Order: sequence, then C-alpha cells, then structure tokens
Amino acid sequence: MELPTYDQFMLPLLKLAAEDGQIHAIATLREKLIQQFSLTSEQRAVKLPSGQQSVLDNRVGWASTYLRKAGLLSRPKRGYVQITQRGRDILAENPAAINNLYLQRFDEFREFKKRSTVEDPLSTAPNDTPTSTTPEETISKAVGILNAELRDELIDKVKQLTPEHFEGLVLKLLHAMGYGGSLKDVEGVPRGPDGGIDGTIKEDKLGLDVIYIQAKRWESSVGREKIQAFQGALAGVGARKGVFITTSTYTQQAITYATQLRDSKIILIDGQKLAQLMIEHDVGVSIKETLHIKRIDEDFFSNVDF
Repeated sequence: MELPTYDQFMLPLLKLAAEDGQIHAIATLREKLIQQFSLTSEQRAVKLPSGQQSVLDNRVGWASTYLRKAGLLSRPKRGYVQITQRGRDILAENPAAINNLYLQRFDEFREFKKRSTVEDPLSTAPNDTPTSTTPEETISKAVGILNAELRDELIDKVKQLTPEHFEGLVLKLLHAMGYGGSLKDVEGVPRGPDGGIDGTIKEDKLGLDVIYIQAKRWESSVGREKIQAFQGALAGVGARKGVFITTSTYTQQAITYATQLRDSKIILIDGQKLAQLMIEHDVGVSIKETLHIKRIDEDFFSNVDF
C-alpha cells in the first residue's frame, strides 16, 4: 500500500490518543501508526525533497496539528498530545473518516484556515484541487499554512514569558523594525507601573520623537477602557504617539476608539499581528529551510561566445 496521506492518519491518531485518555508522546503514537498500517522500512525512510524530514513524520505531525486546531487534541507540552472532551465526543459519533472537510464544522479550525490564507493574495476557493492551482500558488498556500501554525506557536511561547521579559521582547522587536538607537539603549528603557506606560523607545536614531508602549500578556480581549487609560497616561507625559501590544485581541469598541483619536495616535497590535511581525523581523524565530526556485538565465544564453 502507499504511504497514507496526512488526513488518513487523523482518525487512527485520534483513536490511539483516546486509548487511556493520558498524555501521549507523538513519537510513541507514530510508532503505533506504523504498526497499524504495516508500513515498511522503505516507506518510513522516504524523505521530503529537502531531505531534512521523513514524509511519514511530516504527515503524522500535520495530522496532529490539524486535530489540535479543531480542538480534538490538546498539546500539554511540546511533542505530546492529549485527547480533549470534544475529541471523545467525536469518536462517540463513530465517524468513517476525519479530514479537512470534516474539521470545517469547528469554529477554531475554520479560523485557523482563515489565518493561513490572510497573507496569501493568490489563495483560491477552499475546495480547489491541486490541479486547479499553479505550482507557485500551491507553494504560496503551503507557506501560509506553515506561518499560521508558527504564529500560534509563537503566541503560546510569548504567553509563557514573565511581564518583564515580554516587555523586553516588545522593545527588541521594535528595535528590529528600525526604531530606537542602539540595542543597548533599547534594553535600558525604563518601564513604568502596570496600567500606565510600560516602556518608551525613540522613533528614530536621533531621538526626534518618542513612542510610548504598553505591552500586556492577556488571554481575554482588551476593551475600550484600557485604551482610554493608556491615552490618559500618554496625555499625562505630554505624549502623542503610543503602541498598545497584547497577546490576545481587541474588542471592536477598542478598535473603533483608537482609530477615531484626533489629538494622539495609538497603534493596536494583537497577538496574531505581534507574531507576524516577529516572523518578518526574525525575532524569536530562525530559518528552518530555504527553498530555491530557479528559472532560465536568458543573459547566459544570449552570450553566443560560450
């Protein structure tokens, strides 16, 4: 038999995770899947084109990821999963299979898929088949999905930081984006009391203006009253520019209030935007793999002397 696709691994993986309801190592579940599908050593040895990971590991990994995004599995720690009550409820329905279409019934999964296509202007309809898109579009979609998962992982990591370390991360990110002078100057920025101003950074290397920052690791949405309080803190120091950064989201009232300000300007950055900026400016991430797409060098072939 051919190596199962990642969605063909979903239901068996969920069933294995439900055997005792305990936390399972992905590596252990993968070995059980190998036995269940009677996969050969040759099938296990097949690598992705990059040569850095086996196709089997990649597919089981994405099966686990999609089940987590749908809320059927949780990840108590890296490399481990545990079935959720929703996962048990789904198994009680005895589905014939679980795939992307099946998972679309869950809001969390639809939101994840939506996030994975936001940065992809070429993204086509969800039911498009691989043959209906160009190779470049397929690559673009894949990058979108990978970055969506990376953003979620970054947010989880950032939420584990102490308030002081989170504020330091924000300042380093702003420095990486071109604000402030030297990194030493940025790291030495004084922080104010909670509820007011958590830090400041120069808008440029000359320090012609200063940006005031509030950075909060929150789970719940930030409401209008918090933005009003931050605006009051800015007014108290005679400032006009501020950035409010959170690991969660903003209510619509908070967004509307910030956009309608006249005497001051407050930029709102939510968790997803924060993670995307970290990816774009290489803060807290590293390059796993580089893909080179090559084309004909017309200049080379226009040289008739070779």
